[in-house]
Amino acid sequence: MQPEPIFDLAHLGHMELLTPKPDESLAFFVDVLGMTVSGRKGESVYLRGWDDYERYSLKLTASNTSGMEHMALRARSPQALERRVAALKGSGFEIGWVDGDMGQGPAFRCRDPDGHVIELYYETEWYQAPAELKPALKNQAQRFPARGVNVRRLDHLNCLAVDIKANRLFFENYLGCRTTEQIVLNDGTEAAMWMTMSNKSYDFAYTRDHYGKAGRFHHVTYALDSREEILRAADIFLEHGVHIETGPHKHAIQQTFFLYVYEPGGNRVEVANAGARLILAPDWKPIVWTEEERKRGQAWGLKTIESFHTHGTPPVTG
Repeated sequence: MQPEPIFDLAHLGHMELLTPKPDESLAFFVDVLGMTVSGRKGESVYLRGWDDYERYSLKLTASNTSGMEHMALRARSPQALERRVAALKGSGFEIGWVDGDMGQGPAFRCRDPDGHVIELYYETEWYQAPAELKPALKNQAQRFPARGVNVRRLDHLNCLAVDIKANRLFFENYLGCRTTEQIVLNDGTEAAMWMTMSNKSYDFAYTRDHYGKAGRFHHVTYALDSREEILRAADIFLEHGVHIETGPHKHAIQQTFFLYVYEPGGNRVEVANAGARLILAPDWKPIVWTEEERKRGQAWGLKTIESFHTHGTPPVTG
């Protein structure tokens, strides 16, 4: 008999992104992506999409480098958080409790096998829009900003890793995430994984680092409502002189309609329409893509650009 599934975690709540160009990065996220500032503390600015229910989904922090400082996953209840903490204690992956950040209660930190910092929390501040941002409909978090790309909410992120299988087993066994799709090479090596905590097709992905460097970051993704909005986003990026890396196009894996750009700090950012596919089957079997299938490129035949495999943050030196 298979072990009982663990559904203690609800979703990806936020991430902390490091940038060596804080002013330029902030202007990108506010003026081009259309995000809203919901707080400032020290060297960090807290940002949100217009329908993120929590106070923020992106913590942008000034640094001497780029990349991800941590990702934060929200538990389904205080008891669920305690169960995940108990499972992690003594595992060698635990870091320990930290005081709550802005809009968030105490959090338990751990590291995945690759060294990425993961924060687990439950207590959170639901966003209360000020009068000038109050929406007409009460079931919407905030007024539509009508600025730039107008990203709606945080959708997922992608980390780079040395050992994909070790990270998959960590997320499955300690955090209860489900693998929905993966790439397995001809020699049996796992090259990528897509995982979920809910009925979304994925909350995050991990792909193998081209340089074999641990703990690096690939991209963060914000959701738009339609393919047409992503086409419009391409025009907006063009007008603002933002480098478009690849897209608009459709991924074969997960069928996400995508567009990738670089923000001024060097981090890759995706805008995507990924919410139509849901994993409703409780006994879902991971979709496995082969080496030959991946060499065919994306869904409609676009070959994957080389930088998509090599560019990550922080950059590799030497």
